[in-house]
Order: sequence, then C-alpha cells, then structure tokens
Amino acid sequence: MKWRCTWCGKPHESNDPPCDSCGHNKFEEAVVREQEFETVDTGTQYMWVCSNCGRQHMKNNPPCSRCGDHELEKTEETFSDIDRDLEVPSWFEVARPYAPIIVGFALIVALFATGIISPSIIPGIGAPSPPDAPGEGTEAAGIDLEATEREVHERLEAERDADESRSLDDALAAYAEYVNRADVAVEYEDANPDSVDGSDFGVECRNELVGVSVPIPGSIDDYEDEDALAETVAEAVLATDRLNEPELESEGLDLHVGPDGALYGVYLTC
Repeated sequence: MKWRCTWCGKPHESNDPPCDSCGHNKFEEAVVREQEFETVDTGTQYMWVCSNCGRQHMKNNPPCSRCGDHELEKTEETFSDIDRDLEVPSWFEVARPYAPIIVGFALIVALFATGIISPSIIPGIGAPSPPDAPGEGTEAAGIDLEATEREVHERLEAERDADESRSLDDALAAYAEYVNRADVAVEYEDANPDSVDGSDFGVECRNELVGVSVPIPGSIDDYEDEDALAETVAEAVLATDRLNEPELESEGLDLHVGPDGALYGVYLTC
C-alpha cells in the first residue's frame, strides 16, 4: 500500500512523514474511497521562510526565489494575516475622515430648517431677498405695519361683492415688499436694486398683474393706530379704478415707513 502527502500529494512507500518534497507532516492512504465525503484533517501547515528577506516558500527548496539566500526556516502557517485582511471596518471608522464635512452639512441644514438663514441666499433658490432700505418695514411709532396690511385686506373684502372676493397672496406680498423697499432705497440712498418680476417670486396669475404705489398722505405720526392707517390705505386703493376689476382674484400689499416718517405703500393684484 502506498501513501501520499496530504499537502502536495507526493506518493511515499510508507507512512513516514514528513514529506521529502514539501515537509508536510501528515500522510494519507493513496486509495480513493467512493461515497466518502468526510473532511480530511490536514494538520498543522508549514511554510519555509527565507531568513534574509522573509519570502515564503511552499517547499524547502533553497535558494530563496527572491534574494538567493540558502537558509529557509520552517514556520507554522497560522493564516492570521488572512483573517486580518478580511476584517470589515465599522461605519464609524469609514465616516471618521469625513466627520467635519458631515457636521458642517448638518449645521447648514439646521439653519435653513429653523429659518435662521433664508434659502434665498442661494442663487436660483427661493424668492429674491428684499433690498436693504432705510426706515421701518414691520413697526413704527407704535403701529404694527404687518397687522395694518392684513386690516387693509379685510376692509377691501368688506367693500366687495362675494363673487369679487380676492385672496391675500404671499407671493404677491413678497413681490410688493421688494418693489416698495427698492423704491425707498432709491429715494433715500440713490441705490440701484436688481430688477425683478413676478416669476421670481412664484406669482401665478391667470389675469394680468396690476400694481401701483399707494399714495398715503402725511407721516406715520399722523395716525393713531392700525385701524386709522388701514382706513386711509384702503380708501386709496378703492379710489384707483383699474385696481377694482371684477375678474381679479388675489392681492398683496406692503407698507414701509421712511426714516423721516413718510409712508410708502405698494399694492399688487391679478
């Protein structure tokens, strides 16, 4: 009966390891048994490592194929390097180099989400920001200008028939604010604001857009409260015939007070 090396397969006359070809220390009978599928324990695996350059060899067959050294050392093969190469890094290790970018992106998203920064600062996103204009656009002399704008809309609605009702449109209001502030900036500071149109603010009108600068007499100090100012502005709008066409469906208004107390208003409808 012949024996063969379980590592390299070289036949031997007797079961007397190690193999004189590869040095492996386990033989098996050189007989193929049909229907036998048991796992063969190949035992400890050895490599021959060059003592000079570290090159591994399958057989104890000097000289070294890399450096030509004639001394090869028998070393047990543990496959630890393979296990280490197969280790998969965690998602944290992969993301660590990109942590500053991730944190910065999350901070920007949070600023936009909370409204601290308007998306309009990004070119092509959102409506244009209104120009800087001297004076006040929210409150002056104790009068809430934004509340006055809503009061004007209510007064105008009260004067209209049910089939002539108009909605208060945010896009038109934003457009009116831009135009109004631009006019104030030009008058007081000789500014040169960028030109805009309704599409920049998402205005979607089925009818032709109509707009006027509302003449508001006196200064902010001449008005006692929001009701008094709203009554004057509503009367000025109603007095302009082309603003009262029955097919118009929405409107927007902006009020602004200049640094000297003068009142400025822009009314848009379509």
